[in-house]
Amino acid sequence: MQLQKTLRNPVSCVGVGLHSGAEVVLSLLPAAPDTGILFRRTDVSRGEATIPAHYANVVDTRLCTLLGNADGTTISTVEHLMAALAGCGIDNAIVEVGGPEVPIMDGSAHPFVSLIESADISVQEVPRRVIRVLKPVEVREGDVWARLEPDTDFSIELEIDFDSKAIARQTYSGPALNGVFKSDISRARTFGFAHEVEAMRKAGLGRGGSLENAVVVDGDRILNAEGLRFDDEFVRHKVLDCVGDLYLAGAPILGRFQGRKTGHAFNNRLLRALFADPDAWEMVTLDGNNAHGNAALALSA
Repeated sequence: MQLQKTLRNPVSCVGVGLHSGAEVVLSLLPAAPDTGILFRRTDVSRGEATIPAHYANVVDTRLCTLLGNADGTTISTVEHLMAALAGCGIDNAIVEVGGPEVPIMDGSAHPFVSLIESADISVQEVPRRVIRVLKPVEVREGDVWARLEPDTDFSIELEIDFDSKAIARQTYSGPALNGVFKSDISRARTFGFAHEVEAMRKAGLGRGGSLENAVVVDGDRILNAEGLRFDDEFVRHKVLDCVGDLYLAGAPILGRFQGRKTGHAFNNRLLRALFADPDAWEMVTLDGNNAHGNAALALSA
């Protein structure tokens, strides 16, 4: 039987917001079973502060994934932290943030994985719920597409293709959670192009961005003196983004994700398409108790 997990102890870190450049404190707190992941802004009124980490609360996908609530409170750049929570198997947590964006840290999910591990993980005596994909669901626009199809586990097949020779065409295919996430995906950093960085700065964005928290490509050159952490770091980071964006489903997904040139917008469109079709998914627990007969028994066999 798989059980839900939360953090054993509260834990905090300090980092810089990618777009604001402001220092922000982030704290991860334990939460009761079936809470899910909740973001809470500590710099706004208590009644307006909470934003559930849910795909329906995504209000913008330009440059990052941004969540908002009915009061207009928002929290941006949640995808790397969400990926770390998914990769570490955390079902329930309160994320307190002292500003409008999650700190960028080193541009990857690895600092958040380390933070979670330092807090230790507590197993809760409640069965874990998963979202089982029952039939293929796809969103497509030209040569950009994303798809979920039934499978007995969660895996990702992803292709990216850029004109820059520093990136070019890269692919990833395989599992994306548990130990594989920590070793093969979590350290992959966000990336951008030098001309885009200049444009963002002129627009008042990216004030916290630097070669310390992003891979920057200028033409066919990588500007970071230390180079890449993986030969295919670019596609691995896109996989990381997918893990984080898909965890906004509200529970782990049991299915295969496939995509080409997908990003935050398409990942969110895919979740909306999945949940818009009640025949495409079901929520099951891994203890045999669900509304769909013996589905969960088969999963736990």
